[in-house]
Amino acid sequence: MIFGKLSYYPLRWSDAFFSPNNYTAAVALNPVLYFFNTLKNKQIKFDITKTQKYYPLISEYLGVTNPDKTNLNFSRHYPAQARFETPPNIVMVFLESFASYKTGAFGNQLNPTPYFDEIEKNSLSFRNYFTPHTGTARSVFAAITGLPDIEVNKTSSRNPLVVEQRTIINDFTDYEKFYFIGGSANWGNVRGILQHNIQGLNLYEEGSYTLPRMDVWGIDDTSLFIESNWVLRKQKKPFFAIIQTSGNHRPYHIPEESYGFKLREVNNKLLKKNGFIGVDEFNAFRFMDHSLGYFIEQAKKETYFTNTIFVFYGDHGISGYPGEHSPDYLGIQDISGLHTPLIFYAPGLIKPAQKDKIASELDLLPTIAGLTGIEYTNTTLGRDLMNPRYDDQRYAFTISHNKNSTLGLLSKNFYFRISEDGTKPVLVDVHAKDARNNVIAQHTVQADIMREMTFGIFETTKYLLHHNKPEQHNKSEQHKKPKLENE
Repeated sequence: MIFGKLSYYPLRWSDAFFSPNNYTAAVALNPVLYFFNTLKNKQIKFDITKTQKYYPLISEYLGVTNPDKTNLNFSRHYPAQARFETPPNIVMVFLESFASYKTGAFGNQLNPTPYFDEIEKNSLSFRNYFTPHTGTARSVFAAITGLPDIEVNKTSSRNPLVVEQRTIINDFTDYEKFYFIGGSANWGNVRGILQHNIQGLNLYEEGSYTLPRMDVWGIDDTSLFIESNWVLRKQKKPFFAIIQTSGNHRPYHIPEESYGFKLREVNNKLLKKNGFIGVDEFNAFRFMDHSLGYFIEQAKKETYFTNTIFVFYGDHGISGYPGEHSPDYLGIQDISGLHTPLIFYAPGLIKPAQKDKIASELDLLPTIAGLTGIEYTNTTLGRDLMNPRYDDQRYAFTISHNKNSTLGLLSKNFYFRISEDGTKPVLVDVHAKDARNNVIAQHTVQADIMREMTFGIFETTKYLLHHNKPEQHNKSEQHKKPKLENE
């Protein structure tokens, strides 16, 4: 009663952002709850002078066609390209804790992912894809907004001061929008980021489904894919759907109805040699792969399959020893938890290929928009991975959060990291036999370039978090509440 809500979950500020209309959210907010949720963010500031300092570098890197250092224009407009006869559907799948080193496609010897491995062979695959940070809520924010989550106090999704963000998803104007999550969208306050910013979103969450809840994360992954397929096969218009899995997460439950999945026993020594912490995690990872395979088998029976681009990627990986089969620098520099697969699977629409270029989670939506050929505007830090104009300068920004956060930047040949206050700079040759060596003295020019880019991205992110609001919705959208399946 103190929290003002009779449900399994307490009242959270994201409950007020069920509509894209700002006035509705302002009326619905609980002032006491809002005060305490924003109090923790009172020290978070952007520096306009620093943003302007790095603007020439960042605007050129992003390809801003009309640079304006005074007004800080980051907008890039891309006209429509006639790539397909009919607009393809999009299905983005967040694969929970899906580290590259735990998949057979990236050399794991325990064959934990036979279904994913087969899909990857027939996909456009980016082998050097990195998330900016670990944490699922941070990944949701980065994927939807195109900005890394640099929030120190919990996550940006939990900060109501930055809830309003533009997203390229809204440029898919003639598409139905869906988000499927097995549990509650109140988790991590992601409801505010999703419903407040994605116009006309159909949000499916705990309470929307007919299949039973398994644990704190809601329905299991196979059930989530089944329920999602039931909805998508009914659609008459093109759709943009996001499916967020959660099963590869403690408590590592396997449902009673596992659709043919069988547990495996592997000794601890062999598990650790291949990057797994225990047999429960190993089987949970395998079950997620099994769920993915089951989903594709079911989707192939549907009419929407042949005109759909499936995007599979890890929300993040798991930090720690990445196994003997992985590049040494990932474990030594503690970024094994940032390296995940990214594949675009669309038989008949996209030619399979493996790409070694550096890719970031910030690039997801621009790449999807580019592949589909829609007209879109990009105002944040991601770039189309298929656009060759950017290939001479590909980077993945990373951040390890603390009071003096560690910032990082990965290129094809080097990994640069430095403390937020400018101390402890390190440059590592990712191809060297010993990835412990700081080679900054031998590559001073490269280190200077990467230092400037690292701080340029960091300072620009701090500014854009407060200056990337979505366009004013038209009146019909302002008063339209997004549909909830359980209403």
